[in-house]
Amino acid sequence: MSEEPNFGRFSAVIGPDEAASWWQPMPSRGFVSVALSPENTPYDGFSSGVQVLPPGCAVREHGHQRNHELIFIHKGTGEVTIEDDTYAIEPGSIVLFGRHARHFLVNTGDEDMHMFWVFMPPGLEDWFAAIGKPRTKGEAMPEAFARPDNVADVQARLRFVPPKDR
Repeated sequence: MSEEPNFGRFSAVIGPDEAASWWQPMPSRGFVSVALSPENTPYDGFSSGVQVLPPGCAVREHGHQRNHELIFIHKGTGEVTIEDDTYAIEPGSIVLFGRHARHFLVNTGDEDMHMFWVFMPPGLEDWFAAIGKPRTKGEAMPEAFARPDNVADVQARLRFVPPKDR
């Protein structure tokens, strides 16, 4: 009897403190963990992970020239603005940002917002690593820190859409 072919079946279980993780600069603060990416899977079509955004913190307005971004709100409340439309988000909300769609997200609640994200094709993990500071399990959140001086170069390299002049 022949063995069933594998056909590249790959599965993974990544625990909450097993993923690569970075503290994020203001105004996001919080941290991001990258659970799955081409670095640790045989798939080159996406990356995914979790972002934790403290109360009052935000993801600055931006867009992506060549990527789609999907987020699922697991905990917390806030608002997301896509171009000129603003929506309330809460646990269970799913948001898809298409290519070139400028978006802004803010935690308006009184607890940390937890978001699961998927980025297609991958690359968001490069952004988090470039602007963040490495995070280890059990480590206290550092004092707030600014984005690096070369942030515009990083955005250009990763093909971000700049914010609108408001």
